[in-house]
Amino acid sequence: MTLIPTGAVLVVDDDDSMRQAVQRLLNAAGLKTVAYASAEALLAEGPIAKAACIVSDFKLPAMSGLELLTELRTRGPGPPVIVVTAHDAPEVRIEAMRRGASGYLSKPFRGKDLLDAIDVAVRSEPAP
Repeated sequence: MTLIPTGAVLVVDDDDSMRQAVQRLLNAAGLKTVAYASAEALLAEGPIAKAACIVSDFKLPAMSGLELLTELRTRGPGPPVIVVTAHDAPEVRIEAMRRGASGYLSKPFRGKDLLDAIDVAVRSEPAP
């Protein structure tokens, strides 16, 4: 189990190169990050409520990003979640937002778009 730093952005993506690229982008922008290769790996961690935000891929090997979002919401208040996907479709976007996603981006996305989405999600999330 990893001690998740307060204010960290948690990155969930099964694609090693994408996960590392997002982590490098966020670290270069001055954000703390912790990365996971699956939703299950994230859920196995200790309390994640103090994380600033979660950036999760939609298509993951077992539990999808939308299933992760639903599971997180059943656990009570937590950090905002941004869903990213290479499988963009209107119904996926609608379902992500219905389940409580704070943001949604299609791959490939510009680094600035992800940083902006994180900024909006974190600013709009009520203080604990």
